[in-house]
Amino acid sequence: MDASTSNLYMLQSDLYTKGNMRTYTIWNNKGGTGKTSLTFQAICSYARKRPKVRILAVDMCPQANLSELMLGGVANGGSKKLLERQGMTPRCSVGGYFDLRMPSAHYLPQFNAADFITDPSQYNAALPKNVHLVCGDPLLELQAIAMNSLANIQLPGVNTWLAVILWLRDFLGQLHQNYDVVFIDTNPSFSMYTQIALAAADRVILPVMADDSSRRAIRNAFSLIYGLKLPSEVYAQYTFASKMRAAKRDLPKVHLIVKNRLTQYMGSASAFAAVLSGIDSDLDALVKSYPEHFTFSKTKDGIVDIRDFGTTGVVAFARGTPFAIMETGKLTISGHRVQVKPEYRIQAIEAIDALVKKL
Repeated sequence: MDASTSNLYMLQSDLYTKGNMRTYTIWNNKGGTGKTSLTFQAICSYARKRPKVRILAVDMCPQANLSELMLGGVANGGSKKLLERQGMTPRCSVGGYFDLRMPSAHYLPQFNAADFITDPSQYNAALPKNVHLVCGDPLLELQAIAMNSLANIQLPGVNTWLAVILWLRDFLGQLHQNYDVVFIDTNPSFSMYTQIALAAADRVILPVMADDSSRRAIRNAFSLIYGLKLPSEVYAQYTFASKMRAAKRDLPKVHLIVKNRLTQYMGSASAFAAVLSGIDSDLDALVKSYPEHFTFSKTKDGIVDIRDFGTTGVVAFARGTPFAIMETGKLTISGHRVQVKPEYRIQAIEAIDALVKKL
């Protein structure tokens, strides 16, 4: 591909992605922060409160837990339904779309984005009808190897890294008249497909927990996305941020820090309080030093506290059910009897509503 062809690709890509569609990526490079559960419940709450808003969920995690949830959860055959979608021709998943891009990695091919989109309400009656889904796919791990190779090929006049990093942005660009809001779930890594997800986002939601590893994870996240406070300048030229800036591409802004799974009875004297205060202090310093990376100017405006959902969350996860419509009382999950107390369900709804209010 010559320089003129490369420029044509970039021009097409820019035109393709114009629109008013807002895109959130939910990410943390630390696992166990409850990211997928939060994403699922936030999407369902957002959709129910705004029934005229068209929402697309993109599952950019090879574990595809969000997809399984949306298709009914473990208790309602979500895994089997997901395999059915992945077994279609073309493969109805993000992996299917990336398969299509492999032979045309550095230019924009003809494709129909609708071929890779699922209406989860057809599989799970608990899902709002204004939510659609691009299913996750374990192929992502294998594809990441090929993506890295394709991004590092040297071609005259072509930014091959940028061409690959825009794959999801190209996909969403075709849909800017079909959807108003996009939520992208990711896995705890900074692999090539995670960078593709971040490059497609306007805003980042960063879930953390009340522990020291989460405090470190916030610092790591800002190093990985924005190239801040690197251990050595040797790494500066290789960062996601430096490559995006060199290509004159905007970086996503941090929109929310979600303190998730806070202990139900945590008091001011708790050992967790010091960690949470430390997270606030770190965030204060980052907002003051790098305001361009945030959608808020006051730390309190960018933080949401979420208490542990406990049994309520476990049941909702198993059944693929939004808190707003889930049953309470004694329920059977995978042959076990469990009890969901109405007051705990109400607390869970209030917590998710507080998050959604800030989107």
